[in-house]
Amino acid sequence: MTGSLVITGAQLTGGETADLVVEDGRIAEIGSGLSRAGARVVDASGLIALPGLVDLHTHLREPGYEASETVLTGTRAAAAGGFTAVFAMPNTSPVADTAGVVEQELALGEAARYATVQPIGAVTVGQKGERLAELGAMASSRARVRVFSDDGFCVWDPLIMRRALEYVKSFDGVIAQHAQDPRLTEGAQMNEGTVSAELGLAGWPAVAEESIIARDVLLAEHVGSRLHVCHLSTAGSVDIVRWAKKRGIAVTAEVTPHHLLLTDELVRGYDARYKVNPPLRREEDVIAVREGLADGTIDIVATDHAPHPSENKACEWQAAANGMVGLESALRVVHQSMVETGMLDWADVARVMSATPARIGRLESHGRPLAVGEPAHITLYDPTAQGVFTESDLHGRSANSPYLGRELPGRVEWTVHGGLVTVESGALVEELAQ
Repeated sequence: MTGSLVITGAQLTGGETADLVVEDGRIAEIGSGLSRAGARVVDASGLIALPGLVDLHTHLREPGYEASETVLTGTRAAAAGGFTAVFAMPNTSPVADTAGVVEQELALGEAARYATVQPIGAVTVGQKGERLAELGAMASSRARVRVFSDDGFCVWDPLIMRRALEYVKSFDGVIAQHAQDPRLTEGAQMNEGTVSAELGLAGWPAVAEESIIARDVLLAEHVGSRLHVCHLSTAGSVDIVRWAKKRGIAVTAEVTPHHLLLTDELVRGYDARYKVNPPLRREEDVIAVREGLADGTIDIVATDHAPHPSENKACEWQAAANGMVGLESALRVVHQSMVETGMLDWADVARVMSATPARIGRLESHGRPLAVGEPAHITLYDPTAQGVFTESDLHGRSANSPYLGRELPGRVEWTVHGGLVTVESGALVEELAQ
């Protein structure tokens, strides 16, 4: 809904309680006992007010794979999870490797209105790893692309990776690497370890991730450019990024909610909802990435929301697609894995799920603190709620969530995107007011 909005009694991330007045898409006033004639009033007593969440790693599938997701359905899922901005990965058809495709994605997001859609451009033409895509044209387009990734594929050629890192320096871009040595993971079905040996499934070794990260941080240091590590998943990767940061290398890293909570033990049931790339790792890795997120080695949480139609998951393990949907569950999983364990507080959550992903992606209108004059991107979250995650919690086109049937804390009660209410009282607004 549009118009003035008065949010009363919300708990800010600093612990204080305040009212917020939203007018013309911005926060007009913060204080106590606030009111506006004719404004809609939201009682936020007991709710935590977070800056609208920002996901640096979302697969919206459109154009080309609309059976899995569209920009509209994906941004509806985002709003339901408290996200007001998502970065759309380029593995579409056609691949988002030209200015025309990224501008199409931007326009689809503007029409959907549930969340800001910021396209990510491919590093190489067709994500084939053979030659650089039109990085400069995408950067100077209306989409103003600043993040480039071949996610789903590793930029395995070190010369091409070096050239990409050099190229994006001119416009303050960043290369987001899917760290996976393809020769070490041929035919891989799950994490390489005790469980894979017992099940007889081909393993995806940790070194396949760690070796690429080690190479790329050195390349980033050599050319003086920015590197972002997608979906970091192993203890060794945490150690390498920690070393690189101590050395002063401009590297950032993300972890997914599922790598903060789930382990490869779940693969024993051959339920393809748990098949993902990189794979679910050992308990030791889960502990390490939690610690890395808590101490700042890992900068952000990103969902890697990867929808698939049911037929791509309801099949034998070896034939199933990799990927999990994660937008609607991300905040609740971070609540369970990091806040309830005392490893993060709500100010930290705002940092790793809003401020820092927006900063890495140079999305200046998002990730801002809740302050007077700032855009009204707001998530109101009930930390006391508890419930089983079900398909009714999903609002995208696919239901391949690993959390179905699992008890999760919390609930997103309200999402406000640029002053427009997209979720109210825990329910997605089906038709947005003009």
